Amino acid sequence: MIYRIQIFAFIVTLSIIFLCLGQTGEKSLVELKSDWKFINKDNLEFARPDYNDANWKSIRVDKTWDKQGYSRNEGFGWYRIKVVIPSSLKENAFLKDSLIFHLGKIDDFDQVFLNGFLIGENCKNVHSGSKPSNAFKNLENSYWNEERNYSLSVNDPRIKWDQENVLAIRVYNWGGPGGVYSGDLYISMPDISKYLELEIKPGIFTTHKQMINKKILLKNKASKYTIDGTLEVTVKNNITGNKLFTKNYSLHIKPKKQMEIAFDFPETKQSTTIKYEVNFDKGIRSIKYKEGVPYILTPPKKPQPQINYPRVYGERVGKPFLFRIPASGKRPMKFSAQGLPTGLTLDTETGIISGKVMQKGTYDVKITAQNELGKDQKTLRIVIGDQIALTPPMGWNSWNVWGLSVTQDRVYAAAKAFVEKGLADHGWSYVNIDDGWEIYGESKEPKRKPNGEIRTNKKFPDMKKLGDDIHALGLKFGIYSSPGPLTCGGYTASYGHEFQDAQTFAKWGVDFLKYDLCSYRKMMKDMHSVDELIPPYQKMNKALQKVNRDIVYSLCEYGLGKVWEWGAKVGGNLWRTTGDIWDSWDRMASIGFNQEQAAPYAGPGHWNDPDMLVVGWVGWGENLHYTKLTPDEQYTHISLWALLSAPLLIGCDLQRLDDFTLNLLTNDEVLAIDQDPLGKQAIPVIKDGDIQVYKKELADGCIAMGIFNLGKSTTKYTLNLRKIGIEQKCKIRDLWRQQDLGIFGATFTTIIPEHGVTLVKIFKTK
Repeated sequence: MIYRIQIFAFIVTLSIIFLCLGQTGEKSLVELKSDWKFINKDNLEFARPDYNDANWKSIRVDKTWDKQGYSRNEGFGWYRIKVVIPSSLKENAFLKDSLIFHLGKIDDFDQVFLNGFLIGENCKNVHSGSKPSNAFKNLENSYWNEERNYSLSVNDPRIKWDQENVLAIRVYNWGGPGGVYSGDLYISMPDISKYLELEIKPGIFTTHKQMINKKILLKNKASKYTIDGTLEVTVKNNITGNKLFTKNYSLHIKPKKQMEIAFDFPETKQSTTIKYEVNFDKGIRSIKYKEGVPYILTPPKKPQPQINYPRVYGERVGKPFLFRIPASGKRPMKFSAQGLPTGLTLDTETGIISGKVMQKGTYDVKITAQNELGKDQKTLRIVIGDQIALTPPMGWNSWNVWGLSVTQDRVYAAAKAFVEKGLADHGWSYVNIDDGWEIYGESKEPKRKPNGEIRTNKKFPDMKKLGDDIHALGLKFGIYSSPGPLTCGGYTASYGHEFQDAQTFAKWGVDFLKYDLCSYRKMMKDMHSVDELIPPYQKMNKALQKVNRDIVYSLCEYGLGKVWEWGAKVGGNLWRTTGDIWDSWDRMASIGFNQEQAAPYAGPGHWNDPDMLVVGWVGWGENLHYTKLTPDEQYTHISLWALLSAPLLIGCDLQRLDDFTLNLLTNDEVLAIDQDPLGKQAIPVIKDGDIQVYKKELADGCIAMGIFNLGKSTTKYTLNLRKIGIEQKCKIRDLWRQQDLGIFGATFTTIIPEHGVTLVKIFKTK
């Protein structure tokens, strides 16, 4: 992780989701989109209103400074603008209590000054009289994607009404893109919508007798204003265009009171959206919000045995072998295997294959799963050689759910959930601890034992037992560290103890190591330098090669220095191609749809990693929330990651898996695309406006294809099959629905909702 964390509230607050910035009457805001000046130096004198900035250069605030000719390296930059704040702004406002400075998004840290006085810092207002210091930049958490909104009382003497004011922003960038970049900057007064909070709990519904129920809560946070208006609710099927429900509700919410609204609409198996629109009686801006309704496409699991993917697995000679046959169906189930290499045994009750193989070779093993309703037979290819991770790892990582509050009990609970909820039956196997298991760096507690062995904190009383317990379930055990002295969270890391830590990890039974650049970047002159990036990862690889077990090696350095070009050379089995993901469409899409340049470097044993899956209940600690991706966006997320041959690491609370999320994670035909043994990453073959078509060649000679709609409305799209290399008639199968769609000639037509996908497999016919 790079620790660029988004702190998301579980409640959607409509007061910050404005689709209209204007009010009736006089101008309600002062725009700050132009006339900014810039210098890439640091001096607190730059905040003074009488400072002469005549020699500063003009700069835009809709893109980072590196895109305007300035350095991407770590350092300071200052923005200044002179602006008249008219008193009419407050005189014509409905609410006259405060003035808000909307300063867009800033990468990474900021201090904001008005007429020489510090008024805000890193997304928070500061007390009057606060003095600026450099401490604002010495944080592990970047606020690069947070909106900066600072407010002052209208009576604050630092505001010069009807006069020229100087607004200055001191920015510190810790490397990469930097500066003010969203472009949406203005000064305004608040209106009454600021006090309306709509608690909709996105993604949370109940179903009864084929009807879906939704409850929402409208809260008036004001202490003296009553909110009057209307709320219009519309539920619409995005594929047919039919309205499933529509109603207007009158709003009269007194100060500090709330209003509950509940409504029902027919259950749907297609993309559906609920739109909410609030209109206020005072003629103030309207507010709009929409959410998707979960719909399950994956057919119910069959009770008969079905052996799923992966069906190829590799270990090195003489290393501990552990593989749980992924088979779904009614339990109990009996397993058998013909052709197991010498040294391996099969537990016929659990389907766990274990042991050691002392001779190189490729072994095609016929495996059988049988219950009272039938049996299934498939071939498992076991490769004992020089490579591991022959298919992208599938598992769970603690970070996007527990963050630094992870515990041994929570990790083992995730492992048990893999078995109890059936995820292990579909190939999910790695249970990985992220940051937070070590001794905190600032603690007075010894970080290592007298012999130098790294110590765990009190949340992890017995790491060896945890590894053994996970292995007993037929699952794999993963851990986290950094080449620097501290992890991203400030815990003890591996710098200077690489070989010893590798031995300790092996003793604990670790099967997977995520190695995160973190504090090591402070030891580098240039975070983008390949010559500086390679040595720390190469050193840990040498340490891992000396231990007595195979450990999948995950490089986490955020795609710096084009890691895909050298990751395999330092022993990496997977490498992050990007910064951290979080549950927003913009972030997920910006990562997923920008993997093309890394595609040639993916294949068995070495995979491009676009980061974890952000579905289900996520959060980074105790206050979890349901993913902010709509159902359509989640189908896109899983489909795209499967086409990209990406490692699939779930980042949610497995104790709270709902039916929709299980549908996403247990569709074997979709997972088979990710686990295809050819290991060829999909690339976009068509970019047609908002439509992108991704094509992936498969080991059986077929093609997996994803047609993605990146636009903001439902689209009917006709694909010319000749453009993707299909010259003859073909059979097309819908992978999410697991249905054959028919035989197609020159074209294939589909309807795709906003931010949705059609994922198919194409079988060539004679």
